[in-house]
Amino acid sequence: MKIELDINAGFCFGVKKTIERAESELEQGNNIFCLGEMVHNDEEIKRLESKGLVTINYEEFRELKNSRVLIRAHGEPPETYRIAKENNLELIDTTCPIVSRLQNRIKTCFDEIVDDKGQIVIYGKEGHAEVVGLVGQTRGKAIVVNKLEDLDQLNPDLPVYLYSQTTKSKKGFTEVKKEIEKKLLQAGKNKKFQLLAHQTICGQVANREPALKHFAKKHDVIFFVSGKKSSNGKMLYEVCKKENPNSYFISNPGEVRKDMIKGVQTVGISGATSTPTWLLKDVEKMIRSFVS
Repeated sequence: MKIELDINAGFCFGVKKTIERAESELEQGNNIFCLGEMVHNDEEIKRLESKGLVTINYEEFRELKNSRVLIRAHGEPPETYRIAKENNLELIDTTCPIVSRLQNRIKTCFDEIVDDKGQIVIYGKEGHAEVVGLVGQTRGKAIVVNKLEDLDQLNPDLPVYLYSQTTKSKKGFTEVKKEIEKKLLQAGKNKKFQLLAHQTICGQVANREPALKHFAKKHDVIFFVSGKKSSNGKMLYEVCKKENPNSYFISNPGEVRKDMIKGVQTVGISGATSTPTWLLKDVEKMIRSFVS
């Protein structure tokens, strides 16, 4: 049996930078807290917490004082920085540069249109850490759209400034854009002047889709490894499943069963941008243990 690890799978550079900084701090014996789950992968979080990392929620963060707190790659809203200053918290800010630039773009846009000159729409998942940070740049006024039905919130009499969560799919963004154009035309508005769409999906994430399609077609069975809370993982798994119906979504090696690989010649292992390489390799070891 041939088993292949997807060379394009694993941490994106933003998550990798965050993990490396956390490990560096912990190796120096520094005590640090992480605001929210560092990555949407339980296995990686367990590994880091075993090294001393303490994950805290927002309620705990508001009560924390005189400590060091890591800001993960997803970024944070302005409110987080205000609280940190009031509570004398030292922030280790590892916001992904792509997310940081997007936050600045949205804030600049909002400052220009805040006086009823338009509405900001963010194609993303309500409550997702990155989206919370993006909405925060608009004082909570941005409209979050995850499905087409969410566009009912739009006011067709105001211009629309469309952005995207960096880990969403290009296809989904295009569908949202077309639906907005349709609504504006139905309302008698000229879409050319009423809609300004910014496709702000991370290039590294966007390029994963075509590469994953090719990878999925190559093998009899695909094991897609991801945390169950990863929106990027869910999206990429659907891409994988569409190309290869014999695709399994798993979160750890213990979910691999011998009957999943019975009679197959080739197995592919891929994962989300929040899936560590060590976990992909552990899945490979488990599969090999069934065929050795």
